[in-house]
Amino acid sequence: MRKIILLITCMFGISVFSQIKVLKNESLVEIGKDNSVGLYKKEDKFTVNYQDLNTANLNTIRSFSFQNINGDVTGLFKLIMDGFISAPGENIILELPNDIIELHYEKNYGQPTVQFIQVINKNRKYIGKSQFLTQKQVEKIFGRTNGKYAMYDNSGSVKPAVTKGAGNTASTAAPATGGTKKKSKK
Repeated sequence: MRKIILLITCMFGISVFSQIKVLKNESLVEIGKDNSVGLYKKEDKFTVNYQDLNTANLNTIRSFSFQNINGDVTGLFKLIMDGFISAPGENIILELPNDIIELHYEKNYGQPTVQFIQVINKNRKYIGKSQFLTQKQVEKIFGRTNGKYAMYDNSGSVKPAVTKGAGNTASTAAPATGGTKKKSKK
């Protein structure tokens, strides 16, 4: 009798463990992060995470996502950077599939900054606000300082190598500036 109970107990234990399945771990790649704002990529979907300063609980993390259709990530980066050059009079409003994002420019201590204002689920009752970001912070978040902006494209390692050779990226522009400095020293 004891052997039968032991056998049933062992079989029950095995059947419990057989219900656990190992799922494929989908990779979430960090493009760039500065303080509480970061840009992440999962397949062809890009997500911006930020700490919401508009809530009483400062541990609230919000995010908005979009697909990289027609180079939208590069377009968003260029739009933000253009705002640093000539600050718009009003917020720039962007409509995403689930949310509305406003780019709010303001000078803080004489330095131009930008803030993401998110209208969550397109409902004006729920608004999230990121910290104010400087131009250098935006470049870091969009992977311009660490070279991860090459991951904007779908094709993995082949296209970034071709893009670098094309001579029209920020990473190839920096050595040209350095070369100019060397010429001026001679």
